[in-house]
Amino acid sequence: MNNIEAVKQKHEDQLMGLPNVTGVGIGEKEGKPVIKVFVERKVPESELQPQEIVPKSIEGCETDVEEIGIVTAQSQ
Repeated sequence: MNNIEAVKQKHEDQLMGLPNVTGVGIGEKEGKPVIKVFVERKVPESELQPQEIVPKSIEGCETDVEEIGIVTAQSQ
């Protein structure tokens, strides 16, 4: 099994370059570790070019796209 942290780091810049992507992390889905791809809003795959779609898995590590809205810095 691949080291999910290493896979995330290796592909983070590529994922961050996709439309709507605001962050990349590691989370859990159905009890399994996944690469979380945070987006401003989810867009149907039919509205994206093939190269703009987040892959379902990367190097054997499953991905999970999560809509989080617009990210802004919080004042303290």
